[in-house]
Amino acid sequence: MNWYIKVLKNYATFSGRARRKEYWMFGLIQGIVWGILYGLMLTSDSSLIAGIFIVFVLATLVPSLAVVVRRLHDIDRSGWFYFISLIPVVGPLILLVWSCKAGTTGANRYGADPKAEQPAGIIQ
Repeated sequence: MNWYIKVLKNYATFSGRARRKEYWMFGLIQGIVWGILYGLMLTSDSSLIAGIFIVFVLATLVPSLAVVVRRLHDIDRSGWFYFISLIPVVGPLILLVWSCKAGTTGANRYGADPKAEQPAGIIQ
């Protein structure tokens, strides 16, 4: 949950780098919350649930884009490579492979290595 909150605190920070763990934990929790809200929306006729779902999706859109851009920065690619996902079938697969790839070791042109910023002896 700390990884999810960390991404939300960096709401619109498109600079810097994001570790794989930060990216995937955010995606996991985001997917669970989306699934629960979507399931509630489908099973109830309440417009309140639908409104909450829409507000949640819109509120987390910018942090979702920001963490993808920071993840691309971690593998030393420009955030503009996000638009490769617009290529049907192949684009999302390329982005998936890149998001699974280990980040560059040490500093790169987008900032310091996020793994190096972790204090020694703390397992996360």
